[in-house]
Amino acid sequence: MGTLRVVTLNLWGEQPPFARRMQLAVEGLRALNPDVVGLQEVRQVPGSIENQAETLAKALGFQHYYEPATPWGGGDEGLAIISKHPLSQQRVHELPHAVPTERRLLLGVTLGTPDGAVDFYTTHLNYRLTDGGKREDQVVAIDGHVGAFESDMPRVLVGDFNAIPDSDEIRFLRGLHTSAGRRTFWQDAWERRHGHADGFTWARANPYTARLRWLERDRRLDYIFVSPMKRDGRGVVHDCRIVFDRAASDGALPSDHFGLFAEVQLSPLEGDETSA
Repeated sequence: MGTLRVVTLNLWGEQPPFARRMQLAVEGLRALNPDVVGLQEVRQVPGSIENQAETLAKALGFQHYYEPATPWGGGDEGLAIISKHPLSQQRVHELPHAVPTERRLLLGVTLGTPDGAVDFYTTHLNYRLTDGGKREDQVVAIDGHVGAFESDMPRVLVGDFNAIPDSDEIRFLRGLHTSAGRRTFWQDAWERRHGHADGFTWARANPYTARLRWLERDRRLDYIFVSPMKRDGRGVVHDCRIVFDRAASDGALPSDHFGLFAEVQLSPLEGDETSA
């Protein structure tokens, strides 16, 4: 049964305890054994901080693709994808409302999986509670960019969307809201497996979020979206769960965000046709 094991994680840059957090990220990813990981808040500073995505990719024997978004601390912060499968057709799109101090991107690749070419994307949207209108413009742009690539295989979109499930921007992606005269539909992997369960990825249970408590905690902000299921079963979400949510014995966690894992069907399911 050909599936794609997916993780999304906001890395929280070089915040302390940096080396320990990176160690936990490597250990956690080894245990999860994903095929591909979408990363946000990836940082690099020449002479002091090696690109975090490159560090993880080296440790795991993966390939990586990184694009800077915003200058940060003498270096830059951006998005990255690391994958055990070959990467091709690397592409990056700047999203609406970009400014030099907050440039938001959509990063995409084509994965060469044994079951065929799979388009995979990661993004990180504006973070302020009052930025809902900007995020709505950004998800409409994302859907337009992704739709420009035709494929018979499932497509996967992950990231830190900085928006709760009931927001217009997430409802748009789930096919429940019209924006700019446009409609679409993506499966919310968490909702597929858990319905309306909380699924908080920005949570007060993570002590690192206390530093930004003014952003409101206990919210589901990180998502794995999958294109609609095919009649032959491709695109079925078999599993989705929160990961990187257990502190180590010393209290450390990989990030101030919890991560998300999902497993998506890539090959047809024999003798099982999804109803219309």
